[in-house]
Amino acid sequence: MRMSKIVRFSADVLFGAILIFGFYIILHGHLTPGGGFQGGAVVATGAALVIVAYSYEEVLHMIKKAGLMLQESAGLVMFAGVALIALGLGTTFFFNYLANSGLLFGMSVPFGPNPGELNTGGVLPLMNIAVGIEVWGGLAIVILYMLSGISKAEEA
Repeated sequence: MRMSKIVRFSADVLFGAILIFGFYIILHGHLTPGGGFQGGAVVATGAALVIVAYSYEEVLHMIKKAGLMLQESAGLVMFAGVALIALGLGTTFFFNYLANSGLLFGMSVPFGPNPGELNTGGVLPLMNIAVGIEVWGGLAIVILYMLSGISKAEEA
């Protein structure tokens, strides 16, 4: 079933804001409550909004199930890869090798109370990004499969 033009336009406008908010939650997960799972769930909610606003056939042209499966796998591989890099550096599995390195996400944390800086998390932001990608792909594909079951029931 296809919604009205007002609902579709509203979904298009809100989708961008939901994506930005979800990515904000993912990137700031090591500083604030939230992280990869919560941000990925917010972004998947944006995908659910688009799925509800458009018909199943239109959604399948916009969002491919194979692409979401690839996205989910890429998130898992990135998560494991960040953890395995530490073994290659001669340290333990999941070692925070970027902390205090001066590289991206490796700035030293100043002593005393501070609001926190985005680039002080070490490997935590990278892991949050990987989890966010995986959760976004996984939840979106679950929603698509649920919608395919509903559309098949309507046809019968």
